[in-house]
Amino acid sequence: MFSVGDRIAHPMHGAGIIDSIVKRKVDGAEKDYYVLKLPVGDMLVMIPVDSTDSIGVRPIVEPDEAEKILRAIAEIEVNMTQNWNKRYRENMLKIKSGDLLEVAAVIKGLMLRDTDRGLSTGERKMLHSAKQILISEIVLSESSSYEEVEQRINMAVS
Repeated sequence: MFSVGDRIAHPMHGAGIIDSIVKRKVDGAEKDYYVLKLPVGDMLVMIPVDSTDSIGVRPIVEPDEAEKILRAIAEIEVNMTQNWNKRYRENMLKIKSGDLLEVAAVIKGLMLRDTDRGLSTGERKMLHSAKQILISEIVLSESSSYEEVEQRINMAVS
């Protein structure tokens, strides 16, 4: 159970701070929801309290772990399949895992592919989402700026 003010990460939306815990009636049943405020885009996400484990919600990484992830990006081996459909599914599974190294691998793979051949609209959106997820968590973990973290990721990939 998390509390108001906790910094948590949602695998598909990124990291944020629990703004409040509210009760909502859905399908006739009253449930508690975390209201997660995301720093990127000032978005609010409502997460059912009783589903946090199955969704994969977790506390954000510690600053030293965030640093390890940023340093590891340069070493990540990227080998993506040529089949667009299969590549998209594999990348989506990596993002949904909630593992920041897997998310970083998706980012690196898509950025390199973009440089080589360009990206489809779907993969461009996926790259943007993956970057938001990784950057939002590192920003909260290290109290850095969005731009600074994005620049560090871009430098590590190239």
